[in-house]
Amino acid sequence: MFKPKRVLFEKGTLDTEVGQNIYNMIKDDKNIEVIKLTSNKIKGNIPGENLFEQYREGKETMVVSYKKSLKFQTCKPSANYQLPLVSGCMGRCEYCYLNTQLGDKPFVRVFVNTEEILEQAKKYIDERSPHITIFEGAATSDPIPIEPYTHSLKKTIEFLGKEEKGRFRFVTKFNDIDTLLDAKHNNHTEIRFSINTQRVIDEYEHHTASTNKRIEAAVKVGKAGYQIGFIIAPVFLYENWKEEYKHLIQSIKEKLPEDFSEKIIFEVISHRYTSRAKNRILEIFPETTLPMNDEDRKFKYGQFGYGKYLYNKEDLTNPEINIKLGTKYFSTLYETYKNIPIALTAYNAGSGNVDKWLTEETISADGSDIENVPFRETNNYVRKILRDYEIYKDIYAEE
Repeated sequence: MFKPKRVLFEKGTLDTEVGQNIYNMIKDDKNIEVIKLTSNKIKGNIPGENLFEQYREGKETMVVSYKKSLKFQTCKPSANYQLPLVSGCMGRCEYCYLNTQLGDKPFVRVFVNTEEILEQAKKYIDERSPHITIFEGAATSDPIPIEPYTHSLKKTIEFLGKEEKGRFRFVTKFNDIDTLLDAKHNNHTEIRFSINTQRVIDEYEHHTASTNKRIEAAVKVGKAGYQIGFIIAPVFLYENWKEEYKHLIQSIKEKLPEDFSEKIIFEVISHRYTSRAKNRILEIFPETTLPMNDEDRKFKYGQFGYGKYLYNKEDLTNPEINIKLGTKYFSTLYETYKNIPIALTAYNAGSGNVDKWLTEETISADGSDIENVPFRETNNYVRKILRDYEIYKDIYAEE
């Protein structure tokens, strides 16, 4: 649970039920400064002489607001729209891209008008009907630590649980999920946990839950009937990295009940950074040990027009490493989807896209209409692999 140093109430928020509940929770805590704003000038109430101080003070600030604009931003390809329940995150992950997105004082903002936000979500669902509409609840935040203040996650889960064409997903690095276990989700919500080796968490993911606590939380929500997933990100290459990531995956299997047979979604993302992010990180975390030596990386332009520094191809495409990781990953996908064409599609396009296409009935679970996949590269990839698969079946059958 987020324990802020200060809470700022925008004008009118204390007249709402949510705002008053938050106030009642913190008013007697001498360690929390309560500021009732008479204007919407927020940052002037957050101290800090330089970026180093401003970042830390911002991370310890919660702002209670109205969500004024109810126009949702798109969130492709993993979802149709962002669902703006909260912005900002109490975590202090050194590599986080939000370090360059949320300004010099990255406070956490919660909204008191959840019902209006959900009414807007309903309009988007109706506009897209008969197609499924997927909402992402953690595009610029981690909503779990502030859930005790607003209960907006549970309200959203139960709201979309009643919507035949509505789906919800969010990702977290925290484990405070007990209040969601009895929510009537109707299997319409997917909860993903961002996990990493404990070494990475200790060095770079400050003020977040441990690896074991995240996995234990995932087991809890899985037992409660939620769809669950894991994002292993960012993957860092360091001494013994293969063994530690292998142990990470094994620990998930060991903690799951033996009779757990539901689908689990995995996504793996290697570490990368932009020049802007690197400069910002070095100001906020001047003693960071993040591996950001440009000479050790490959520079590549991304889909949004700016360049990123990626791991060298020699590191990521080492045949021995690649074969081991690739076969392990495909095996996991096959266990999830029980279908070779679908597993191959997920291997190339990502589980998130495949789940979306299955939900929207763009493709069927039996893999008979893979040609409907909207990615040409994926179509070509799957056709080629299936062709080679049949050839190798004949070759080894003869032996």
